[in-house]
Amino acid sequence: MADLIQRKSPEQLLEEVEHEERQKRRGKLKVFLGYASGVGKSFQMLDEGRRRHERGEDVVVCALQREYPPEIKAILQKLEIIRMAKYGDAEFIDVPAVIRRHPQVALSDGLAYENPPGSPNAHRWEDVVQLLDAGISVVTTVNLQYIEKLQGEVERITSKRAGCCIPRGFLDNHADEIVVVDAPAIESLSHEAAPADQAALLAEAHKRSQLREWALLVAASVVDRQLESYLRSQGIDEAWGCCERILVCVTPRSSAAPMLESGRRNADRFHGELYAVYVRQPVISEKDETAVHQILAYARQLGAEVETLSGLDPVEAILKFAHEKGITQIYVGHSKREGAWRLLWRSFIGRLIRMAEGIDVIVYPN
Repeated sequence: MADLIQRKSPEQLLEEVEHEERQKRRGKLKVFLGYASGVGKSFQMLDEGRRRHERGEDVVVCALQREYPPEIKAILQKLEIIRMAKYGDAEFIDVPAVIRRHPQVALSDGLAYENPPGSPNAHRWEDVVQLLDAGISVVTTVNLQYIEKLQGEVERITSKRAGCCIPRGFLDNHADEIVVVDAPAIESLSHEAAPADQAALLAEAHKRSQLREWALLVAASVVDRQLESYLRSQGIDEAWGCCERILVCVTPRSSAAPMLESGRRNADRFHGELYAVYVRQPVISEKDETAVHQILAYARQLGAEVETLSGLDPVEAILKFAHEKGITQIYVGHSKREGAWRLLWRSFIGRLIRMAEGIDVIVYPN
């Protein structure tokens, strides 16, 4: 079974080689992540640019905010700045100018900002991807509230929601290094006067603690992806990592909704990922087919990545998918059928548990 899972097709091997070549040509992305506004991300980013410049690296600044405090202005005086392009009163990265200049490193404040209408790209993170693809490394900043995957959690904590965001998988797919900027930010959580009583101070501290925890989980997710990429490059497919990846196995007659809801809660709790799979059956009734479509639609509503698998042996199909995705937990439900079907289902669950080495299997009763 292990050989079956780890064996790769020529197409997969070619794809891996091409991916490695692209990675070698691509610039590196470093992100300073703040759990709230005002924690000092811009200062740390620009100060790193200053240090790199003093070490002899070719560094430019390509995206700035309109106003900075004196200590940041002092750093900017020591760095080369490529003027931002303008559309009306709005500004955006002049990507062609930066690519023509082709520095080793470009500094870009405000990764999540939207570009004005008429810009080549709608969002600044798309400008950054262009620079990375051109072989230019980028150091940038972003606040937790702008990460799409966490906007609901941040709104629950702060009662505020950002108007723009970066996609759910951007940091996982592009970030090579992430630094959590951790500094007191009581004022950034509220524009009102500082709390005067102890209870209010404790409430603000609790907010900061929750936001800091989510920021650390984001950083852990990026590290987890890097570890996974390294292990696979070495031919190791173990499901190691620091983030939960939960796989819900769907059938027409299993308790799918509670499993999906539980999986969503646990994935969110650990800043993890949720998957739902259905193994295609050779013969299925119209009623069961309708039930499968409804279950998979509900899984998509919950934000799960949905896949339909094929294979003569459903256990092998599920475990092959689980190893490819680095799944840490598999959820399965009891079958509602009677007689021989129930015996077959028990055999399926027993084999799944025995063969899922390194992966927890949780069985849900009806």
